[in-house]
Amino acid sequence: MSAPIRTRIDGGILEVTIDRPKANAIDLATSRVMGEVFQRFRDDPNLRVAILTGAGEKFFCPGWDLKAAAAGDAVDGDYGVGGFGGLQELRDMNKPVICAVNGICCGGGLEIALSCDIILAAEHATFALPEIRSGTVADAASIKLPKRIPYHVAMELLLTGRFIDAGEAHRWGMVNHIHPADRLMQEAWTTARLLESGPPLVFAAIKEIVREAEAMKFQDILNRVTRRQFPTVDRLYGSTDMLEGFRAFTEKRDPVWKGE
Repeated sequence: MSAPIRTRIDGGILEVTIDRPKANAIDLATSRVMGEVFQRFRDDPNLRVAILTGAGEKFFCPGWDLKAAAAGDAVDGDYGVGGFGGLQELRDMNKPVICAVNGICCGGGLEIALSCDIILAAEHATFALPEIRSGTVADAASIKLPKRIPYHVAMELLLTGRFIDAGEAHRWGMVNHIHPADRLMQEAWTTARLLESGPPLVFAAIKEIVREAEAMKFQDILNRVTRRQFPTVDRLYGSTDMLEGFRAFTEKRDPVWKGE
């Protein structure tokens, strides 16, 4: 049996592919593997950007593997570090993650996509939260989706479970960009290359500030940032990279970021 998760590293970019025929559904074992993969990505200073996608052209990921559940996989079982899909609850993920949605993206699969920073979609991709039809709750999506798209649209999708196409997902802001299927991964890698060339310490600070700001008032979070009360912000100020940025600007050249 082939591995359910395939990875490829090129420079500072990690590509992660869910590969579980026929639909790329995730069981407990696969979730644990994904957690280990993303944990290593988070902790490896040589890796700067990750791309998450699914194998094939029909499915990105439909979420929880119901066949595995019927065979005994507990819905409340051990998903591993990072929770379901290895990414949703992984602490201190301060590196950019791109999701390349190559087909059906629903249920827990959509929740995983919403855990990424940038979502690219193939033209034929579709999105839904069909949990309502089986009498369950899309718990992570109930938290994340109203923060990403207009509240009334998020509530309609959560309450009806209806599918939307890539065009509608893009119109509401769920998806950043739509690409022809045969160009999706090329575009994902182009975006990843752009981010790979960027300042990793700044990316880390941005992600920490955004994450912490969710539970704080504007002035409170601003005061903490200006007083350098976040580890990533404190590390950024006075770093070699910050000095390199100033020098590169004045010397009219591209900066060379070292992440230190």
